[in-house]
Formats: sequence, C-alpha cells, structure tokens
Amino acid sequence: MSRRKNNLPFIENLEIIDAGSEGKAVGRYNDRVVFVPFVVPGDVVDVQVYKKKKTYYQGKAVRIKKKSGLRVEPFCKHFGTCGGCKWQNLDYRDQLRFKQKQVEDNFKRIGKFEMPALNSIIPSKHTRYYRNKMEFTFSNHRWLTEEEKNGQPKDMNALGLFIPGFYDRVLDLEECYLQGHPSNAIRLEARNYAKENALSFYDVREWQGFLRNLVIRTASNGEVMVILVVNYYDEASITGMLNHLAGKFPEITSLLYMINNKKNDDLSDLEAHTFKGNPYIFEEMEGLKFKIGPLSFFQTNLEQAHELYKVARDFAGLTGDEVVYDLYTGTGTIANYLASQAEKVVGIEYIEPAIEDARENSSINGIDNTRFYAGDIVKLLSPEFTAKKGKPNVVITDPPRAGMHKNVIKQILAMAPQRVVYVSCNPATQARDITLMNEDYAVKRIQPVDMFPHTQHVENVTLLERR
Repeated sequence: MSRRKNNLPFIENLEIIDAGSEGKAVGRYNDRVVFVPFVVPGDVVDVQVYKKKKTYYQGKAVRIKKKSGLRVEPFCKHFGTCGGCKWQNLDYRDQLRFKQKQVEDNFKRIGKFEMPALNSIIPSKHTRYYRNKMEFTFSNHRWLTEEEKNGQPKDMNALGLFIPGFYDRVLDLEECYLQGHPSNAIRLEARNYAKENALSFYDVREWQGFLRNLVIRTASNGEVMVILVVNYYDEASITGMLNHLAGKFPEITSLLYMINNKKNDDLSDLEAHTFKGNPYIFEEMEGLKFKIGPLSFFQTNLEQAHELYKVARDFAGLTGDEVVYDLYTGTGTIANYLASQAEKVVGIEYIEPAIEDARENSSINGIDNTRFYAGDIVKLLSPEFTAKKGKPNVVITDPPRAGMHKNVIKQILAMAPQRVVYVSCNPATQARDITLMNEDYAVKRIQPVDMFPHTQHVENVTLLERR
C-alpha cells in the first residue's frame, strides 16, 4: 500500500533486497528502484519518498516494520546523521559479501568480456581507526537535532564533517571512529579553545569568519601532523591556537597553518607555513620510507594499501628485466614499491607537486631506476614518449573514479605491454575500460580489496594479459 504526500509516494512494507551505490540500500516499488540509506538487505520498512525520477525513487525510512537478520547495532552515536560510515548497521562479514557482489555485478552487467571467478575479497585488518588522514570543517551552521530545532540553541558552532546533501551544515563530532589517537582529542581541544577565545567559525554562506578547516595526519611510527586552515592572517589568533595545541599535545611533530580566502575548500594550491616541528611526517612500508607533506597524496588506510600493493606486485609478475609504466602514479608509492623488482619504472601523473614527492621518495630510499614525469597523461603518453623512455612490458594503471580516458586506453593498446594491472576504486568504470581492451587483452585474475570498512567503497585489482 502507499499514500501520496505532496505528490511523492509514501511506501509501506517495502522489502530491502540489496545493497546499492553510495551506501544506499535497494528496494523495488511499481517497477522502480527505491534507494534508501541506513537500512540493510532483509529489512521491511515504510519509506517516505523525497525524490522522484522516471526510473527510481530516493526515500527515507520512517519506520522499520521487520528487522533483517543481517543487522548489527551501530557503534557510533552519530550513525544515521553523519554520512561517513553508512554500513555500520551491517555485519562486517556481510559488508565484504556485498562489496564482492558489487564488483561481480558491475563486471557482468557492464563488462563485455569473459572473466574468471573472483578471488575472495581481502578484508581490512582493522575496521575502526583505520584512517591516517581526516579533514574537519569549522562552521557556524551546526546541524541541529530534532529536539534542538524546536528550541533556540545559542551555540551554532561546530567542528566536524558535512552532512550528506548539505553544503552548509556540519555535524559537531564528539567522537569519530575513523582515525585513532590523538585525532579525537586534538579536534575537541581545537574546538573548545576556539569557543573559549571567541574565534569566529567560518560561514560558508557569507564566505566570512576566521577558522575554516583542521587537517590531522597520523603515521604508524607515532608522528602526527596538524594543519590549521584559516580565512585570513591574524598572527595573534593563529599563534594562540597553535601554541595551545602544541602545549597540550607534545606528540605533534608537524604543526602548520594555511591561509585560504577562496570560496572553496581545495587546499592543493595553497602554501603551507610551518609553525613548529617539521613540514612533513614519514611513513614506512616494507622498509621503504615515504615522506608525506601537507599536500601529499598517500593511501589513507596504510595496512590495506600494503595489501593492495602486494596484489599489484604479484599480478605484475616481475622478474627484474621489465620496463614498467605506472600511470596515475600520484606520489609514486606503487612505482617505488615495485622498483626493486624491475629494470626501470616510469611514473606519470598530472599533478607536479605529487611528482616532486615521488622523486624525493625515490631519493630517500636510494632508488635510482625510477623516472617520474608530470603532465596530462592523454597528451604525455604518446608514441614519441614511449620511443624515448622505452616500451613497457607491464603497465600499472590506477586512475581516479572516472576511469581512464579513451585516448589513454588507445595508447596502452598501441604500446602492447604483455600485462596490464588495473587498480580501481570504481568497478563500474573499470569494467567499461576493460571492455574497450577486450579484443587485445584477456582478464586473468580479479582481486577485490576492502580499504574502507563500514562504507560501500571497494578497491579492485584486475590482471589483463595480452592475447
């Protein structure tokens, strides 16, 4: 049964049949897919639709009629409001099952190629406190609870994460289970100091206010980087806040600040000013040291990144004589990781600072058989480039969620490496790209890896071999 409200259906007794994209579960009603967040397969729920399209609805569960046997109790008090861990109410073993199914479904639905059975997904060793980087937002538009909406809350300041679907509402986090000690303590201390000293929290609607972001990076060796991002330079306020944090947390080894007076939160083009300690921290993997600056890209789940890289190394099948191209190399982590087992590794990335980090990481580790180049891969990866740098025997590609540009795929086909190891954070675009390579390459191995527990995200590594 259903009844309409403002021309949008109210769906009663909707059975949730699958886990869907963006962390939303899936039901079906009148031949349309219904996407509902914060429920799990097997639930039977009443749903108020808030968005209606030709082929699907989006709705909110207003009542659970029958609880699924797959349900578990969420461990975070912010679950259901914060959008960071939408699968906390689903048992971790079932999370892994649905992630593996996500890869398989995308490959079968989108991919036009034969494929072997998937290897079992590699689970994360830790399902809490697994991230080494978090970026929090200062806001004077705090998200209000239902009780608070009926009153007149005096304090509207928050330091936390954006509410999904809102550009201007921030959840004031009390505890976050994504990043380990001392992340929570540093965030709470920064928030409390700002309130006690009447520092203004940023107003994204008016583009004014002093405090904008707090970035915390941690390393497995105990090093901690904290970056305070402010809207304008105020020496007394910056010095006061950072001296306070340094005094409270002597474990902070890198304390920096940035000035961001733009109308967006992108930090990639900003200068980082070192206030105390080093302008970097170090991370280690299999004896390799990686220098991480304030703008460096580094996998946020180190232990699982190691698992991912081991899979990529295994799939590459290196003997020491190969020329390897590492496309979308970032800061060269995979390239440097593989270098000892190859003749030469060529890394390509469009972000110049990332390439500078990659070169420095090679130097720190005494690696002399890597070469890194910055530029648009579509333009840089040309026959002339290959002729000068050497034809690759193996290509590693780890593109962004959008996948590879068609011209990059054409260049890979023209280079004709024996093996292509495709690392992806989006199995749908990965399946699309592999289809374009199917005439020349066969899929030999598929390995999903869980990098982000309690979310729908899954990494997948696929080995392609030349026919």
